[in-house]
Amino acid sequence: MKRAINQPIQLLPIFRERVWGREKLGLYFSNAPDTKRIGEVWFSFEENPTSEGRRLGELIRDEPQILGSANDPKHPGICPLLLKLLFTTERLSVQVHPDDEYAEQHHQSLGKTEAWYVLDSQPPGEVAVGFRETLTAERFKGAAQSGEIEQLLDWRAVQAGEVIFVPAGTVHAIGAGLTICEIQENSDITYRLYDYGRPRELHLEHGTQVSDLGPHEFRAERVALNDWRDQLLECPYFRIERLRPERSIRIEGGLPYYMLLVCTRGFGTIAEQPFAAGQAWLIPAHNAAIEVHGPGSEWIVTYTSEQPTSALQESA
Repeated sequence: MKRAINQPIQLLPIFRERVWGREKLGLYFSNAPDTKRIGEVWFSFEENPTSEGRRLGELIRDEPQILGSANDPKHPGICPLLLKLLFTTERLSVQVHPDDEYAEQHHQSLGKTEAWYVLDSQPPGEVAVGFRETLTAERFKGAAQSGEIEQLLDWRAVQAGEVIFVPAGTVHAIGAGLTICEIQENSDITYRLYDYGRPRELHLEHGTQVSDLGPHEFRAERVALNDWRDQLLECPYFRIERLRPERSIRIEGGLPYYMLLVCTRGFGTIAEQPFAAGQAWLIPAHNAAIEVHGPGSEWIVTYTSEQPTSALQESA
């Protein structure tokens, strides 16, 4: 008889080297390769190792019930949401991602709507999301080829604690000096439009097809659910919450869907397993009740539901 998987599954990190990344990742990862510029740390990709001794994709294919109502038979072995941490020292390329329909038609993949929670911002600490004015397709393509697109984007300074929503089709770029928690549809389809002269491939034909060429109001409105739990964003693909408990948390059993959690501050135990900042966990659907002990810790939580879950409770 197979063992029921109803306890938290630790998602072990995959470190991605990027030209714009950092050699030191601060308080998050003492085990990061210190000779490489790490720009992204992935947690819920199919190749991520897990505390179950299997890669996440293999685990989901063998045990699809851990995703609950979020299981997608069209994309077996895929966790619908990808959780990342980003560390930047230079501007990232100007890029855009397709929606689900376009991505399925051209790449047999999910599209990519994403959101960023800013963990730390050092000057200049800017992001660009959408344009300052509406462009024609002809001007857009010419600006991407000439580099003018960098000036046409709507660059704005962001601070720690802000949330930026980037729907599929929104042209965007992330600036230097930022540490970001990114939650996105689990797709790596990126159309690079401009890359500051770096010799990497551009994707202007696809990019022109999918890009929204106008302004975009991207700051999400925070909603306090109680004195330790904030809803940072809700959209059809995911909702994001920030937890700052003063006492322990109880995750009630029997969730109909999975959750992803990443600790962004503090330490303690989750289901009697130690946790620290920079560690991520998958709470499987149909879970047993789980106790999280870590007063003063901070968590980012994401899941897919029409309403905020009632399963997150602060323990006495």
